Amino acid sequence: MKSLLDSDSTYAAIDVRERGEFNKRQIFRTTCVPRRDLESLMSRLVPVKSTAIVVCDEDDGRASLAAHTLEQMGYTDISMLQGGLGAWTQAGYELGEGTNAPSKDFGEKILVQKHVPEMTIQEYQHRVSLGEEFILIDTRTPEEFERATLPGSRNIPNGELVLRIAEVIGDSDSTVVVHCGGRTRSIIGTQILLEMNLPNTLVGLQNGTMGWLLAGYELETGRQPQPLPLPSSDRVAFAETFARKLTEEHRITHLSAAELRDLVDKGEHETLYLVDVRTAEEYEQGHIPNFTWFPGGQTLQRTDEIMAVRTGKIVLACDGIVRSAVVARWIKEMDFPNIYVLDGGVRAWEATGQTLEQGWPRMVPRGLIEARETVSLMSSSTLESRLETPDAPLVVDLETSSDFTQGHISGAVWIPRGWLELRIKDSASIGDAPIVLTCRTGEVSMLAWAGLRDMGYTNVEVLEGGKLGWSAAGFVLETGTRSIPVEPNDVVIHPLGDKGRMEYYLTWEEALGRKYESDG
Repeated sequence: MKSLLDSDSTYAAIDVRERGEFNKRQIFRTTCVPRRDLESLMSRLVPVKSTAIVVCDEDDGRASLAAHTLEQMGYTDISMLQGGLGAWTQAGYELGEGTNAPSKDFGEKILVQKHVPEMTIQEYQHRVSLGEEFILIDTRTPEEFERATLPGSRNIPNGELVLRIAEVIGDSDSTVVVHCGGRTRSIIGTQILLEMNLPNTLVGLQNGTMGWLLAGYELETGRQPQPLPLPSSDRVAFAETFARKLTEEHRITHLSAAELRDLVDKGEHETLYLVDVRTAEEYEQGHIPNFTWFPGGQTLQRTDEIMAVRTGKIVLACDGIVRSAVVARWIKEMDFPNIYVLDGGVRAWEATGQTLEQGWPRMVPRGLIEARETVSLMSSSTLESRLETPDAPLVVDLETSSDFTQGHISGAVWIPRGWLELRIKDSASIGDAPIVLTCRTGEVSMLAWAGLRDMGYTNVEVLEGGKLGWSAAGFVLETGTRSIPVEPNDVVIHPLGDKGRMEYYLTWEEALGRKYESDG
């Protein structure tokens, strides 16, 4: 496993534990795909079925179940990490932690090696108290901005900065202060603006919204972002010149629309990631078929959730070249070897007579259509009437602990999908005992149904429409954790607002850069 991870081979290393477990300990550069998500995500993450896949867990049986699921999905080269993460540590290898750790590690590397200038929150507040005006930019997503941001901040997501920053600055000579929730996106945003050689002083605000709270200041919540400014033709030309300079310096290949079509035609045999880095509104109005939407800043922030095969070919597209080139530059610097930009973007594709798709593609989990034809369904009204009878079925909720806490059918037991076959015997003996599987929409339950049937459970049904259908029928969901017997570890708890968690997170993130300090 270690040799494989250190090589240039074509592979995908998949950790099938829950995201909360992965957040606490993980093998660096593995991709977390909990078993509940295999049918939904693997076709995008590992599109070529002959790719070598290594599945890992805590040597607790989940990797074996996941391997079986992957075989059913058509993957042909599947291995399991012998002994799981425990064997990895016993062999003397380190485990990491955190969500999107490769991108966070990269951000700290950039901070150290490029000496990105930062301003502390205390200095910022002191200078504001003296009357200094700043241009304060929040580089996170619009959704994060609306939840909580710094007073006076304007939302320009990282992927939009190069295209739009000149329009925001205008004729002002004020210092531009870039921030995010913690560290990574402010570091990356500040550095790319520095490389544009803008006349303004540019700094990142150290530790972002979390640092702001820890310093004793309040965040502003519920504020809608201003519409992104439309850059003038002169400023677009300036940004395009900068973008082409980036692709030349970092040796990023430009593709024509015809070359993209040729790549797509080979997609069955070559791992290909097609990513549209524009805004959600632009993508919805019209995108190139087969392109997945990830806004530019998030593409860099979440590389491990997008490209599970590092040797795959990654093609980025926007409406021209600026946004895709900026993202490509960073991904190339993260050592992804095969990165391309579609020259001219969506406009170039249309100019060749190709059509665009509108709206949001519906990604149907692999095997769901077949499962719908075979599973036994129970209506909400039938289940409600049977719950008070002597032969009431065992109701099993397969969702995350967070979803279960927010709403579940009264009396349901919580067994996450990844653990179902391993834990069901604690609640029901194999045979004809009645069992009803539930989840949010019914889809996860349909995919899980066959696993219990294969074990010998002969009286298993799926709640039609899931818990959403239950609520739509007028029935009440119970809330709380009373039915969860142990402290759950399956979800990641966001640190914002929790002093201890924020301090731990920022300390962890900053520590990632220390190894680069020792490298000089």
